[in-house]
Amino acid sequence: MNNFVRSGLVIAAGLALASCGQIDVPPHLRPLSKETQMLLGKKQMKTNAPIFVRIFKEESELEVWKQREDGRFYHFKTYPICNWSGDVGPKVVQGDKQAPEGFYTVARHQMNPNSQFYLAFNLGYPNAYDRANKRTGDALMVHGKCKSAGCYAMTDAFVEEIYALAREAFIGGQDGFQVHAFPFRMTDANLARHAKHPAAKFWATLKEGYDYFELARELPQVAVCERKYIVNPKWRGGVQPVNLDAEQSCPAYDRQVPEPFKPTKGGQVADAERVIVPGPKMRSIASSGMASQPATAASIPAFGLGFGSQQPSKSMFGFLQ
Repeated sequence: MNNFVRSGLVIAAGLALASCGQIDVPPHLRPLSKETQMLLGKKQMKTNAPIFVRIFKEESELEVWKQREDGRFYHFKTYPICNWSGDVGPKVVQGDKQAPEGFYTVARHQMNPNSQFYLAFNLGYPNAYDRANKRTGDALMVHGKCKSAGCYAMTDAFVEEIYALAREAFIGGQDGFQVHAFPFRMTDANLARHAKHPAAKFWATLKEGYDYFELARELPQVAVCERKYIVNPKWRGGVQPVNLDAEQSCPAYDRQVPEPFKPTKGGQVADAERVIVPGPKMRSIASSGMASQPATAASIPAFGLGFGSQQPSKSMFGFLQ
């Protein structure tokens, strides 16, 4: 039996027992709230449909998107990030206290129900791009407890809901959900404001992924070769390269042109209503005067994917932090 099917049965059994007052359901097995389930219904989103997460440091916001039956992603909720450490700019070395920026994928085994920070999921840093560029560090999470040393920290209530949304997507068959972590919303104005930052060229590549999703509401294909991110390549010859080397030359490719998003019938409501959840934001770049110089500015490469590979553990939803 699939572990996540089994997990669904465990959740159902736990709820039945809880309704009889026999046990307290642990946080990682708690069901989505009635209000959250009603919002999913209103937006015509299936509880177990795939999810996609975007993080914006400067704004201290984490977005959850859900895929609808037309294959496109629709905004579900924007949650406040209670705390994050460092400054805008990617994580480069172990101990710089920077939170990662880039394109990451969270697999089932990266979910941690037993985190010392309530609940957590590992972003998968360093991914193939990070490793190719000799970036170091590990165990970079999205977690609870509202305190951070290189992670993105939520309140316990918010990370519990996000964890549950991911859990249900895994039970529904999603193998891994993507997390795109940005320094800020990738508008031309924001990029111009940070034009002199050492990471500006790296951010220009992140913007390609950001723009693709904004236009198409589909996840861009992202590869890494020549120590840089290649966003939405169309490989010449029509053959997907096998075992693409992150440090070697890229095979010949063209850029795929995305098909612009148009909400289907019934999708207008899901698309138009953006739910922004109120909550604490302990970090503010503007008010702290931290502007745009990172603690470690040395040798930030010009471009930046790859997907993290972590070894699975015996826990139900991931390894332990």
